[in-house]
Amino acid sequence: MATEQAVRSLQVGTMRVEVHSSREAAGKAAARAAAESLRELAAGASTVGVIFATGASQLATLHALTATPNLPWNQVVGFHMDEYVGIAPDHPASFRRYLRENLTSRVSLGAFHEIDGTEPDLEAVCGGYVRLLRAHDPRLCLLGIGENGHLAFNDPAEADFADPRDMKLVHLDNECRHQQVAEGWFPNVDAVPQQALTLTIPTLLRVPKLIASVPGPRKARIVRRTLEDPISTACPATIFRTHPDVTVFLDRDSAAGLD
Repeated sequence: MATEQAVRSLQVGTMRVEVHSSREAAGKAAARAAAESLRELAAGASTVGVIFATGASQLATLHALTATPNLPWNQVVGFHMDEYVGIAPDHPASFRRYLRENLTSRVSLGAFHEIDGTEPDLEAVCGGYVRLLRAHDPRLCLLGIGENGHLAFNDPAEADFADPRDMKLVHLDNECRHQQVAEGWFPNVDAVPQQALTLTIPTLLRVPKLIASVPGPRKARIVRRTLEDPISTACPATIFRTHPDVTVFLDRDSAAGLD
């Protein structure tokens, strides 16, 4: 079967952008890129560290990736990039639950390390998770862009391109919290936690290959800002334009604001 080609492609700085006809087509294209990377990485190492994102933007990509046959999942050591503080793993919005349902129950990874935001000593959680990350040195990261430009939970007020920490406790801004309601994860903004644990932007940028899935009409404004705004923490995703190997997969809706 022929592979659907991108409707458009462009490059801004070092960042490559592909526009596809639909959310599903963009997800499949991102999954193909991730699958190719997994095969290459697994051929040269016994284990492959991979960071996975969550949220509505990742569903088409994860479903296509986990349906791809003959991938070396047994060599993958998986991580996720953030988690709410105080949410149990069976909560509908828990990122641990999301990744169990959309990743680890679908394929058999060599290992997957979860972030527990319910522990009383969150600094210890960060320290232990960072040690695991450093030990496995992730080579691939699947991620998205928030409506306020955040990467992981690094909202503009919390983002630091030179952050000395690998992981930290952050406060979520109103735009971020409203996005979680709009995507259906919470019934109202008061139900959204105000804090989360997140990998920092330098941690994400250390990963050699980034694959970003950013579909949907609600992302059109921030996609344009990511490509056109000055590179600054006012729109954290603008830092993508400095990474040596990042591809952003869009659908027609999220690309609607581009010339």
